[in-house]
Amino acid sequence: MQLVEQHVIKRDDPRFAAIDAASFASKNLYNAALYEIRQSFFANGTRLRYAQMDKRMQSQEAYKALPAKVSQQVLKQLDDAWAAFFEACKAYKETPAKFTGRPRLPKYKDKVKGRNFLVYTKQAVSRRGLNRGLIQPSMLPIEVQTKQKDISQVRIVPRKGFYVVEVVYEKEVKQAAVNPAYYAGIDMGVNTLVALTSNKPKFQSVIINGRPVKSINQWYNKRKADLQKCLGRTGTTKRMERLTNKRNRRIDQYMHTASKRIVALLVKEGIGTLVIGKNDGWKQEATMGKRNNQNFCSIPHARLIAMLTYKAELVGIHVVVTEESYTSKASLLDLDPLPVRTKSGEQHTLSGKRIKRGLYRASDGRVLNADINGAGNTIRKVAPDAFGSKGVEDGKGVLASLVVHPVRFVIAPSRTQQGKS
Repeated sequence: MQLVEQHVIKRDDPRFAAIDAASFASKNLYNAALYEIRQSFFANGTRLRYAQMDKRMQSQEAYKALPAKVSQQVLKQLDDAWAAFFEACKAYKETPAKFTGRPRLPKYKDKVKGRNFLVYTKQAVSRRGLNRGLIQPSMLPIEVQTKQKDISQVRIVPRKGFYVVEVVYEKEVKQAAVNPAYYAGIDMGVNTLVALTSNKPKFQSVIINGRPVKSINQWYNKRKADLQKCLGRTGTTKRMERLTNKRNRRIDQYMHTASKRIVALLVKEGIGTLVIGKNDGWKQEATMGKRNNQNFCSIPHARLIAMLTYKAELVGIHVVVTEESYTSKASLLDLDPLPVRTKSGEQHTLSGKRIKRGLYRASDGRVLNADINGAGNTIRKVAPDAFGSKGVEDGKGVLASLVVHPVRFVIAPSRTQQGKS
């Protein structure tokens, strides 16, 4: 499996100027090549392929300003963008409902502020430097320390106010002693970031607090609004960029810690399949009110899913992402049916009811955590018989442990002072 080692290059770093110049040259090549492809497309209705563009651009200054292998990667990037555009157009014609709008042509990057990422293949990085633990890209007078010896490529990605040097390397999957017949289900939310349960007998459900992430976002939104008001116009400043970068790093740290602890627990319990609930367009279609929408949409759930996926796969745990319609309303203890929600608005009769925030009551009066109820139903979306077929009668089986109060994982957020930006 491919992983990434990241290094941040800030504005005050002596290496920043050299990287910025190379990224600017990459932007120039991108725009020049895009012009050629667009003109050919408008004139003939066809696009120029990578091989054709490579021959056309070799004589241009924008191509020669970078190592040949790096320039070729820029052209491949552009070729992939056009291929994705035509693929999206084809899918749009077949099912327009899957899209929020008609696919658009690849756009030019800003002439002055625009920057483009750089990709240095293994052949464009000094082998002698790697042997000494240094990344030395071709024609770029910088050095970056690394712990990796055998790399696939080095990417330099432009961000607001800094660059990220990404060292891509291979890591071998080490199969842990897990049983694929044991399922764990995850229900994600706001105040409860993750609710985790399993069909393994005597497994004690787990809850990860989402309030620290919510607090970080609320602090960020308030501070940025104050700075935007002082600025008096739309746009951004270096101070706002630092504020945003700080917020992103703090949330990233929390997500990495949470995902690491979840995977470690699954390995400890020998659970071999992880099921995560996620609905397509769940944030675009959120209708919970202005404040709740802001809280919900500010939490990068997709980022957390990506972290859980690669960390689980590194230890041989199979990950399934499934739609989660009716998982919160249906009763897990009664094993209610879990239909897929349709636009027709069809109504379904369910056994239990959510009586207050955080509590769900089954048909026999037993009460369990509402998020754990949703997590268990998420498992049933993929494995309908994971909890057996006896429902509330199974008083001594797997379902009995679900009514036990879940354990709370305490994850300390980053200790960076919030008041400074």
